[in-house]
Amino acid sequence: MDWIARRLEVIEPSPTLAISAKAAELKKKGEDIVSFGAGEPDFETPAHIREAAKNAIDQGMTRYTAVSGTVELKDAILTKFKRDNGLEYSRNQVIVGTGGKQVIYNFFLATLNQGDEVVIPAPYWVSYADIVRLADGVPVLVSASKENEFRISPADLEKAISPKTKVLILNSPSNPTGSAYSRKELEALGEVVLKHKLLVMSDDIYERIVFDGFEFCNLAMISPELKELTFIVNGVSKAYSMTGWRIGYGVGPVEIVKNMDTIQSQSTSNPSSISQAAAEAALKGDQGCVLEMARAFQKRRDLIVRLLREIPGVEVNLPQGAFYVFPYLAGVYETPGFKKLSAASEEKSKSKLFCAHLLDKYKVAAVPGIAFGDDEALRLSYAMSENDIQKGVSRIAEMVRDLSR
Repeated sequence: MDWIARRLEVIEPSPTLAISAKAAELKKKGEDIVSFGAGEPDFETPAHIREAAKNAIDQGMTRYTAVSGTVELKDAILTKFKRDNGLEYSRNQVIVGTGGKQVIYNFFLATLNQGDEVVIPAPYWVSYADIVRLADGVPVLVSASKENEFRISPADLEKAISPKTKVLILNSPSNPTGSAYSRKELEALGEVVLKHKLLVMSDDIYERIVFDGFEFCNLAMISPELKELTFIVNGVSKAYSMTGWRIGYGVGPVEIVKNMDTIQSQSTSNPSSISQAAAEAALKGDQGCVLEMARAFQKRRDLIVRLLREIPGVEVNLPQGAFYVFPYLAGVYETPGFKKLSAASEEKSKSKLFCAHLLDKYKVAAVPGIAFGDDEALRLSYAMSENDIQKGVSRIAEMVRDLSR
C-alpha cells in the first residue's frame, strides 16, 4: 500500500539542518569538527529576555493564548515597526507564529492557488522553493549574479513575470549571500511591482544585522502604495539570538493575516506562551544587545572575507549584513585534484562533492551552494568564534592546496 502523500515527491529535507545535524553527530563521537553550517547566532539569549521568560512561568502564563499571539506581544511588534521602520499597522494586521518559517508557510498557504507563480531571486534561502511547491505554487528562479552583488535588477524581475505571477520574494539582507538592497534599488524594483500589482513577501529576519552603516529598507517603507502590496516576515531568532524560542511574526494586509490565522488555528494554534513573553521583552527592552552582536558579526565578517580571499581560486563578495559568506569556487573546480575527485565520483553536483570531501577528509562542515540554487559556491556561516573561523578557513585552504597538486 502507498502510505506516503505524493506532495513529498516535490520537496527535500532542509540541507542546512542536515549538515548541522551530521556535524553535531561527529562532534559527539569525538571528531574535531569545525561547522560553518548552522544559521544561528552563537551568543546566549540576553539576560533580560531570559528573565522575562522566568517571570512569565512564575506568574502562571502557561495557558493557551490567542491563536495569532497575545495582545501584549502584538503591541510590542507594532511599536517595533513604528520605531525601526516608520510603519504603522493595527493589531488585526499582525500574526505571531512558531518561528518565521511557519509564518512564511502559512502566508503561502493563504495566498497561492494551484499554478500561481512566485518569483524567487537566486541564490535563495533553501526553504522558499519547497514551501511554494507544498502550497501548490510554482517557483520561478531568477539568477542574481555575483557581479551584481547577488541583487536582481528591475529588468531581471520584469523578464520573470508572466500572467501567472502572483508573489515576489525579497530577502534583504540575504541568506545565503548577506547582500542587501539599498533604498534606491528597492524604489526601482517597486516600480515593476506596482506596474504588475504583485504581492511581495519581504523576509526581513536579518534586518538588525547590518554592517558599515548600511541603512536597512524594505518595500513597505518606500510608499503607501507598496505597503499595501507587502507582507513583512520577521522574528526574534537572529537579532536577539533566540532561535530555539521559536517566535516569528508577520504584518500585512488584513485579509491575508485573517486567513493565515485560520490556517494556524487548524495546525499549531498559538505559539508558546512563555516564548511570547520573552519576545515581548526583546522587542520592548534595551536594544543595545542587538547592536553589540551586530558589531561582533561585522568583525567576524571582515576576518573570514580576508582569509577566504587569500585562497587561490576562491572569490567572495563583501556582505552588507546577516552572518554568511557565499564564496565562489570556479577556480578550485578547475584544479587537477578536484577534476580527479569528480571523475571518481558519481556525484554530479560540484558543490556537494566539494563539501562532502571537506567534511570527510578535513573535518569542516559547510553547506553546498546548490542547496541555494548555485552550484558554483558554498555557504559558510560565521556565527562562531574568531578562533574557529581561522581554524576552519585554514583547513579549507589546506584542501584547496592539496587539490591544486
